[in-house]
Amino acid sequence: MINLKEIFSTFLVMFAIIDITGSIPIFVSMRDKGTKIKPFQATLAALILFVGFYFLGDALLKLFGIDMPSFAVAGSVVLFILAFEMILGRDIIKNEPTSSGASIVPIAFPLIAGPGAITAFISLHAEYATLNIMIGLALNIIIDFLVLRYLDKITHWLGADIIYVLRKFFGVILLAMAVKLFAGNLPMVFHL
Repeated sequence: MINLKEIFSTFLVMFAIIDITGSIPIFVSMRDKGTKIKPFQATLAALILFVGFYFLGDALLKLFGIDMPSFAVAGSVVLFILAFEMILGRDIIKNEPTSSGASIVPIAFPLIAGPGAITAFISLHAEYATLNIMIGLALNIIIDFLVLRYLDKITHWLGADIIYVLRKFFGVILLAMAVKLFAGNLPMVFHL
């Protein structure tokens, strides 16, 4: 049964964790380095990751002998590297041309469907009905698509100076998120 309160709660939780607007400087940085971003492909891949992990996450990770904390630590390392690139203005990850550009990695994972977002999404299952959770997720994915699709217009509206400042600021925020994700899950990886 559709419950607007559950949909709205799911939407807010996922919007805050995904923080697509906070990732705009990352997308601009990637685009400025010549990386092609495909909004539909990125958001579809993120949606598939969310839904797949919601229904099959634990079984899939166990199949490979990986637990959720190890998955979160691995994702935090990718976020950590992206944050350093933004803060220092240096390329650490070599941009290798692929048919998908950067749509899957790092946009779909870990920027949209990162370990923290996937873990939070799965945890909503204990509180809300699946239908309401999926509707809340779909609304977030639509917003993610619109931000990626109209990135040029958004950046034009903001201007180069504001984008530069936002890139450095959100680089530090992304670094803090990576450290928190890493520190919060590392003890569980080593069973401390």
